[in-house]
Amino acid sequence: MMRTMSLLALPFLFMFFSASLAAPLTYNVQSLGARPDGRTDSTKSFMNAWTAACASAKPTMIYVPRGRYLLRSAFFDGQLCKNSAITIRIDGTLVAPSDYNVNGNAGYWIKFQRVNGLSIYGGTLDGQGTGLWACKASGRSCPTGATTLAIDNSNNIIINGLSSLNSQIIHIGIVGCQNVKLQGVKISASGRSPNTDGIHVQSSSGVTILNSHFATGDDCVSIGPGSTNLWVENVSCGISIGSLGWDLQEAGVQNVTVKSSTFTGSQNGVRIKTWARSSNGFVRDVLFQHAVMINVQNPIIIDQNYCPNNNDCPTQVSGVKISDVTYQDIHGTSATPIAVNLDCSKKYPCSGIRLEDVSLTYKDQPAEASCINAGGSASGLVDTTRCL
Repeated sequence: MMRTMSLLALPFLFMFFSASLAAPLTYNVQSLGARPDGRTDSTKSFMNAWTAACASAKPTMIYVPRGRYLLRSAFFDGQLCKNSAITIRIDGTLVAPSDYNVNGNAGYWIKFQRVNGLSIYGGTLDGQGTGLWACKASGRSCPTGATTLAIDNSNNIIINGLSSLNSQIIHIGIVGCQNVKLQGVKISASGRSPNTDGIHVQSSSGVTILNSHFATGDDCVSIGPGSTNLWVENVSCGISIGSLGWDLQEAGVQNVTVKSSTFTGSQNGVRIKTWARSSNGFVRDVLFQHAVMINVQNPIIIDQNYCPNNNDCPTQVSGVKISDVTYQDIHGTSATPIAVNLDCSKKYPCSGIRLEDVSLTYKDQPAEASCINAGGSASGLVDTTRCL
């Protein structure tokens, strides 16, 4: 009988030992000296955890327990990593220095570079940017500001359930990356905070942004030069391609899909913006689909004479060529009489612009469309008699 029971137990023992072998190595930042009091500099403990994780050839987890952890500028370089399966699980909050001069000119607060195979789950990043915003509002000489989380020249990245508060400038920057998925991200900053884009993507391919909520002082998602094969779905405020065309030699933007999103009370809905300068850039193969606009000032806009605050504006014409952009199934209300405003380049008019089932109203009447140097087709509840 005992022999029979031992034989029956063998599969369960095998499963137990297999699970033990599969469990990732875990480095708890508190065990490495990090203090969860929000005052003690814990940067070294986080860097030591990263060094240990990189040195392992096995899947590894860096664990951040509950509490507030003060970090100065932290640079996590993956160039020499043996590991392509590092997970950072955050149950606490990482806090930037309250003195904006500490990292205000560093360009970033937390940066991952040349990393292959990184997953970040949960947690909050508190950029403590209010002091810098106040400095800029006063007109004093201030640092440029730091991006809260910069992911540069990296591949196969997952960011899930992360919150970012009060970044000095951009909350999350994705530059020079391949295959990045952001899901369930929450971005929050005052509507008066300058240049606090939610997620900025540039020179990257295969970036997916899903089911994320934004409340910022600038674009929720901004798409810069050299961005291709992007998918954005179920986000909550303005999306901009651009600004583009500042440089003469500039990579284009193509194959972008934005769908199933709701925009409430924002300045812009879906926007393409370029400077009035010579450039060989382009925007093509873009689909804005299934969007709901609720009292949005500029629901649909192409602005090829972009110049914020109308200061020192270029006097040329935009060289960025915009083509094959589709606006499909876009409904709701505009806060202004003109819901569709297409102001395209005189030298390179927009082509292949399609408004399909676009129904936007202003004060319970069909909103208007204004088009300059734009060609294409239109259908839906928008007055396009002067357009397309």
